[in-house]
Amino acid sequence: MVTVLDLVANKPRPRHPEKAHRPDQEVLRKPDWIRVKAPVSKGYAETREIVKSHKLVTVCEEAGCPNIGECWEKKHATFMIMGEICTRACAFCNVATGIPTALDADEPNRVAQAVKTMGLSHVVITSVDRDDLEDGGAQHFADVILAIRAAAPTTTIEILTPDFLRKDGARALEIVVAAKPDVFNHNLETVPSNYLTVRPGARYFHSIRLLQRVKELDPSIFTKSGIMVGLGEERHEVLQLMDDLRSADVDFMTIGQYLQPSKKHHPVKKFVTPEEFQSYAIVGKSKGFLLMASSPLTRSSHHAGDDFARLREAREEQLKKTAR
Repeated sequence: MVTVLDLVANKPRPRHPEKAHRPDQEVLRKPDWIRVKAPVSKGYAETREIVKSHKLVTVCEEAGCPNIGECWEKKHATFMIMGEICTRACAFCNVATGIPTALDADEPNRVAQAVKTMGLSHVVITSVDRDDLEDGGAQHFADVILAIRAAAPTTTIEILTPDFLRKDGARALEIVVAAKPDVFNHNLETVPSNYLTVRPGARYFHSIRLLQRVKELDPSIFTKSGIMVGLGEERHEVLQLMDDLRSADVDFMTIGQYLQPSKKHHPVKKFVTPEEFQSYAIVGKSKGFLLMASSPLTRSSHHAGDDFARLREAREEQLKKTAR
C-alpha cells in the first residue's frame, strides 16, 4: 500500500475546481457602454476597512461586481453570509465552489454592527448556496435579519436568497418570511432553456413557485427577481419569463448584462445594447411590474436603497388607483 502525503504548505485551493478542465472560452471585448472606472476613492477605502474589520464577506468582491467602486464610495455594500464557498457550481458565477465551513454563530451580530457603523438606511443581505445544511441556511438568514432590526431599527432590509431546493421539510421559506424582510429577492438568473448549462443545480419553476409562495405567506413583503442577458437567450424567452414572474405577483424585476468572469466560465454570447435594455424596461412596466431596472450595468443590489423608495411610492400610487 502506498500512502501519499501532501507536503506543500499553504497550497492554494483552486477557486473553481469543477471548471479547471473545461476548454477555454473566447472572452469578447467589452463595448464602451459597459466600461467602469477602477475603484480608488476615499469612500471605497473606508467601506473596505469596515467590511474587513468586521470580518465580513461581500458579494461585491466575491462575484466581481463592476459597480463596486460606485457603491462602496457611497458606503453601500451587499453582505454575503454563511461563508464564501458555495455548494453549487453555476457556469456564470465567480463565487468559489467547494465544501463550506461551519456556520459562524457570531456573524449575525457582526453584520448588524457593520450596518449600524455604516449608517445604512437600506441593506442587502445575500448568501452562498448551502445545500449541506438541513434548512439551506434559512434560520441563519432569519438571525441576521433580527440582529439588524435590534441594532439598526430604522434600516430597511432586502434579502437575496438561494432557492432552498428540497428544503420544504425544514420549513425553510417560512422561517425566512416570518423574520419579515422588507424585500425578498430570489434571482431566476436566466431563461429556462439555459438552466441545464448555466444553472444546473436549480429548477426554474421551483424558483417561480418560491417567489409566489412568499406573497402567499406575507403579501406586504415586496418580491423581486432578476436575470442576466447575453447568455444566448432569445427575446421572446425573456418576455415569457416576465409573464411567469408576473403570474407569481413579483413586484420588481432587474435585467443586466452578463459579464464573463474568466475563460473557464460560460461565454458572453452577445452584448445587449442600451436601447434593447430600455425596450425591456418599457415592456416590463406594461406587464404590471411596479418597478423595472434594466441596463447593461444593472445588478440585483445596485441602487437598492433608491429602488426601495421607488417601490414604496409605486405601491402607494397603485393602492390609490385601486381605491378610486
